[in-house]
Amino acid sequence: MTDYNFQLKGLRSNLGWYDRGYIPHFEGGELPQFLTFRLCDSMPQEVLERWRVETSALGQEGQMIFRKRIEKYLDQGYGACWLREDRIAEMVENSLLFHHENKYTLVAWVVMPNHLHFLATPLANVELREIAHSIKSYTAHEANKLLHRKGQLWQHEPFDRYIRNQKHFASVIAYIENNPVKAALCEKPEDWRYSSAFRKKKDDWSASVLADDWSR
Repeated sequence: MTDYNFQLKGLRSNLGWYDRGYIPHFEGGELPQFLTFRLCDSMPQEVLERWRVETSALGQEGQMIFRKRIEKYLDQGYGACWLREDRIAEMVENSLLFHHENKYTLVAWVVMPNHLHFLATPLANVELREIAHSIKSYTAHEANKLLHRKGQLWQHEPFDRYIRNQKHFASVIAYIENNPVKAALCEKPEDWRYSSAFRKKKDDWSASVLADDWSR
C-alpha cells in the first residue's frame, strides 16, 4: 500500500463536521469513509436514545462506546432482517457496485441481515450525503417493490467515520469483511456471499482497488 496523503483535494466550504440529529457526520472531501446503513427496525429507538444520553458527556470516548454498543446490537440480528433475502441483498450490493468509479472508489463492503457496511473514497466534488442519499433512496424503493411493502426501509441517519491513516484503513477493511464471522453467520469471511471478501475469492474484484486506489 502507498502512504496516504492527507491533503484535502479540491477544498470546499462545506467540508467539516455537521450534525443532523443523533450522530455527527464529517464531510472530508476525498478522504476514505467507513459507512454503515441500518434497517429502520434494527434497533429500538428507546435503546438508542438511552445510550446516546449515557455517552454524550464522554467526548470521543463516549462516541466510541456508543458505536461499539450499536455494532454489537446489530450483529444480534434484531428486526425483520430484510437483507437476509438473497434478492434484496444482491440488489443492495449491485447498487454499491453501480456507483463505483462514478461517485466513489469502493474498497470493501458487506451486506448483513439488518445492516450494510462499506468503505469508499468519494470522488472529487461528490459529497458524503449525496452518496448516502443515492444508495438509500434507490435501494429503499427497489426493496419495497420486491417485498410488497411501503414506508421507510433504512434508518434516516447513517453512521460514518473518516479514515485517519493507513493502519485505520486496513483495520476497517478487516472489520467489514470479518463481520459475518463475528456475528456467527459463517466460518470464513469469503464464505459470505454479499461481500468484498467473497468477490476477492472469486477473483472478481481488483486487488489494486483494495490496495492503492484509496490514496488518489
